Parts: sequence; C-alpha cells; structure tokens
Amino acid sequence: MNNISIGNKEVIHFVGIGGIGMSGLAQIMKTMGFKIQGSDLNKNKNTENCKKLGIRILIKHVKKNINNATIIVKSSAILKNNIELKEARKKKLPIYERAEMLANVVAFKKNIIITGSHGKTTTTSLTAKILSETKLDPTIINGGVINSLKNNAKFGKGEWTVLEADESDGSFLKLPINYSVVTNIDNEHLDYYKSYKNLMYTFTKFINKTPPIGKAILCLDNINIKKIIRETTKKNYLTYGFDVKSNYRITNINYGFNTKFDLIIKNPGSKKKIIKNIVLNLIGKHNALNATASIAVCLNLGVKINLIKKALKNFSGVQRRLTKIFTKNKREFYDDYAHHPTEISSVLEGLRQVYLSRHLISVFQPHRYSRIKNLKREFTFSFSKSNKVILCPVYNAGEKKDKIYNQNQFARQIAKNSKVQVIVIKNQIELQNYLRKNLVSDEIIIGMGAGTISKWMHDLKNIL
Repeated sequence: MNNISIGNKEVIHFVGIGGIGMSGLAQIMKTMGFKIQGSDLNKNKNTENCKKLGIRILIKHVKKNINNATIIVKSSAILKNNIELKEARKKKLPIYERAEMLANVVAFKKNIIITGSHGKTTTTSLTAKILSETKLDPTIINGGVINSLKNNAKFGKGEWTVLEADESDGSFLKLPINYSVVTNIDNEHLDYYKSYKNLMYTFTKFINKTPPIGKAILCLDNINIKKIIRETTKKNYLTYGFDVKSNYRITNINYGFNTKFDLIIKNPGSKKKIIKNIVLNLIGKHNALNATASIAVCLNLGVKINLIKKALKNFSGVQRRLTKIFTKNKREFYDDYAHHPTEISSVLEGLRQVYLSRHLISVFQPHRYSRIKNLKREFTFSFSKSNKVILCPVYNAGEKKDKIYNQNQFARQIAKNSKVQVIVIKNQIELQNYLRKNLVSDEIIIGMGAGTISKWMHDLKNIL
C-alpha cells in the first residue's frame, strides 16, 4: 500500500487504540486535523491521553463502534476474527496495519528511525529531548512515555520526525528513512522471524535502506551488527560504542546515579575530536550507549555540543525504564520493562554499579511462554547480579498455556546458573505477603517484565 489518500470527511477508527504505538499515531493524526476515534478492551493511560486531545474512546469491541467509520487502522495485537474487523470487512471498509498508516503519515517529514532489540525507546527519547531543545521542533512517536512530555507522542511543526520503529513483525521496513539507528540485534521475536537467519536478513535490509544522503548509526559492540557491517556493500554508516574501532567511542566512564563519560569522535575524512565531561541523568552502561547513539545523530544534524550536553544532563527519563517508583523505610522500589535476558542483565548491572553492596531483589514476571522456550538457558544466567529472585507466574500475552513449562523447575535452573536464591510465588497477593514478612531493611527491589508486574510494583506502596 502506498500513499493513502485521506480527506477531511473520513472517520478513522483505531482498533486497539490503547496500545502505546497505536495511541501515539492516533494523537499525531488528531493533531494534524484528522477525525480519529478508537476502541479497546480497557481504559489505560494511553486512552486517557487520547481522550484529552478530543479523540472519542470506545471501551469493548462491538460492531456498532465502527458505524460511522470510513477507514480502519488495526493494531498488530488484534486477531483476524475481531468483531470490529469482521464488520469492517463485511462493509468493505479499507483496513490498514498501524505501520502502513504510520509510513504514510511520516512520508512528508524527514525521519530518524530508531530500532533494535533493546534500548530503542530510551534512545528515541534522548534524541527527541536533544532536538526539542533546538529550534527544530520535531514530531515524536515513541514506544514509552517520556516523563518531560507526560506522553509518548508529540506533533512538532518542524521538518523532522523522531520515531521508534517496531522490529517485532518486520513492519519497520515500511517506514521512510533519512537517518537510522540500530541499537543492537538479539535473538528476539523468533516466533515471527522463525530463524536467526531471517532476523539478520531483515535487519540487513533495514540498514541498507538508509539513503546515501543519510546515515545509519550502528552499535559496534553488538556481535550481530558487526557481522552485518562486514557483509554490507553500503558505506553510509557510522558506528558507536566502547569498541576501539567505533567512530563515536565511549571512554573514561564513571557510574553512579548519573553516568559520566568522554567521547572520542573519528569520522571518515575529519580530524579526531574529543568531547569531555558528558553527564547523563541515567544509570548504567547500556544507557551510555543509548545516549551516544543520540549524540551521533544530533551532531550529524548540526546540533551544537553544548545543547546536547544540557539536554542529556536534564533528561528526566522514560516511564518503566529503570524508574524509581517510591522509597519506603529506606528501601528503594524500581520498575522496569525488561523482559529479555539481555535487558535483565543490563538493568541489574546498572543497579549494581550504583548500589554496590545493598541487597538486590529481582521480582521477575516472565512474558510469553514462547520467549521462555526460545531463551530459557539465557534467562537462567541473567540474574547473577541479584541477591534474590522472586519468580512470578508467566504473563501469557494471549498465548496458550504451555503445558511443558514448569515454574518450580525454571526457578531451580535460575538458582543454579545465576547462583542466587529464588522464591516462587503464584499471584500478586503472595508477592505482597512475602515482601511484607521478609523485607528487613535497606533492600533494593526491582520489578521486571512487560505484563502486569508494573501495577503489582506500584500497588506495593500502599501495602508495605
């Protein structure tokens, strides 16, 4: 599909508008002057943000929701037999995937497309923060709520869009690119890609799509990106990382409640430059990498380094990305979206660099049976920086229960390979009871996962 023609009389109905990506697109299109409405099974923060903009929100999926709709946009999470989609097909209404509609909406802008297995939301947020400090006034569509915006989307009057692209279903290939960032490539979403080979092929295609007038910004620390670089014939890319061969190399790093580092820049055809004393208001090595990707993009767009430094120092974070949610009785409670072994390891390493000797408790809610099946061994080694792991039941995200999966067996394997004590709980009440009885003092407690664990962690504030 190319060049969707949308007139003023069209009513665009979003099926699954409560999703972070769907709500962001809906808000941008509403701000652009389109007539937008949408439905979802439940209210959430995303639907509330849509409502504040004047978007009509319908709770539950029923036929009558699309009575006045002329165009349908569907979330990738919506099944084919959804009642609204069936009714739309009956009425012969045009139905578009979110990525298709998004590609057409941003086709009239210059686009910075940020993707990767991990870190893309934070990298998008950092890039958006820097560019928002300039006169460029970018449009922003992110996969997480940026604290300074209190939203994940903003329509800017400038010519640039900063966009987080979802690699989970290959839809990022549909987006028009000027600059791109690939933060890393990991064994993730193999339920869609079916094989590591297909995953690598798709990312290679994405990187090669970056035009000669733009640049692909690639993390050289990642082994899979290194493989693609060795094989690609295109040369319009720049690299970043701790690797000594990086064009943007992180050095002299110091960890704490903020992260400080220097940057050595060696661009082809240019003299070596050193940027000293970059202060990032985020924790951990992985966030230094995310920040460096955003610095590379913004320097290539001509943003002055003093503006970049100021933005990074004042960055107030992204919701559910190592977010401290409360402190109680000298205990610190954190919430994070980490649901992949690499993400878990990075988050725990970041916390351990700040809280050197404090007792660190990981509350982990596995997300999807298929992910555990594909990455079971990797998961069992990812908690070595914890003192204790509380293993919650699987959040199945619509998948059928895997009868082979055994929570107690999984716990034993984590205990063995991460050399950590593991406690098995069956529900939210058991989590609350365990923490109420067993917390002593001075602990760091972090909830991790992409399901209901965030709510469970927030609910602890009024219970402990």
